Amino acid sequence: MRLVSFFNTRKPIRVEVFAKTDLGRTRDHNEDRFLVADLTKKSASLLPDVRRHDIGPRGTLFVVADGMGGAAAGELASEMAADTIYAHLLKTWNAEDEVTPQRFAYRLKEAVEVANASIHAHAKAHPEVRGMGTTTTAAGVLNDHLYLTQVGDSRAYLIRGGEAHQITKDQSLMQRLVEAGELTEEEAAQSERRNIILQALGPDPKVKVDLTHQEVRRGDILVLCSDGLSGQVKKEEIAKIVTAAPDLSTACDRLIALANERGGPDNITVVIARFDGDGLRYSGSGQPEDVGHQVYPLIDTETSTEPVPIYKGSRPPVPNRETRSNRTLTVVLVAVAVLAALAWYLTREP
Repeated sequence: MRLVSFFNTRKPIRVEVFAKTDLGRTRDHNEDRFLVADLTKKSASLLPDVRRHDIGPRGTLFVVADGMGGAAAGELASEMAADTIYAHLLKTWNAEDEVTPQRFAYRLKEAVEVANASIHAHAKAHPEVRGMGTTTTAAGVLNDHLYLTQVGDSRAYLIRGGEAHQITKDQSLMQRLVEAGELTEEEAAQSERRNIILQALGPDPKVKVDLTHQEVRRGDILVLCSDGLSGQVKKEEIAKIVTAAPDLSTACDRLIALANERGGPDNITVVIARFDGDGLRYSGSGQPEDVGHQVYPLIDTETSTEPVPIYKGSRPPVPNRETRSNRTLTVVLVAVAVLAALAWYLTREP
């Protein structure tokens, strides 16, 4: 009874959202997928009642998935990811008596793990789509907090005060090398190996989901996108376009148009959500302004496995990538270091 009273009297938090996906300039089919859902009303669509709604006691869900595997496999993987995450939350989270941030974050992460298991089982049972997979970035909003689950390199940005902050961390080989100090971010963005990701939903029976969180402030704008956008458009450009656009639909169109002007080498998908309402604090109200990749302290028992590099392009960067059992990230990093040293030695002046 107290729970119902709390949610009936709390101040409103409103979200306006729009999303769009585009083929790009070089692909012959679209393997991306997005999903926008009001979990309280159990409605997943871009109809007016979802495009503008008050966030209810069960929250709101946004998903971007970038499939891979060729032919119909990538399309199927991304569709299964988005649909399974949504269906699992409706089944489990909406049946929860304990409506708390901890349970919401747990159910969101669990939904991504269930999606991975479903895609992996389907590929195993159907040899024609063996090896299919998808990146997935799923964001859930409950009260004044955003919870992010990520597998792969689709990104989430939070625009606050006109400045874009990346609040996800790419699960990619280039990101590891940047963190190790071997490459700059600019060098990583230009590397021919930038499409090597460390994990995806589907290829392996287990997946390690990156779970993070962020407090939402009044006027914040969330942007989820596949690398078809983030690979061509810088975060500063994303912030400028989104904040200057008269509406979110126009912002999506302008972002996609810019990615296509720069070659459109991949499918392009973007979800943009703007937050408002008296239930949110204003930015700069004396509270900490930390925005970035913040791990959520979920209490669970997770089996940690070392991710294996996965190539998202049409050709693998190294031979025999199907024999994955003995290939680890350590081997890849050592190989890159050896090749770099050899290149330096061969090109140095006598």
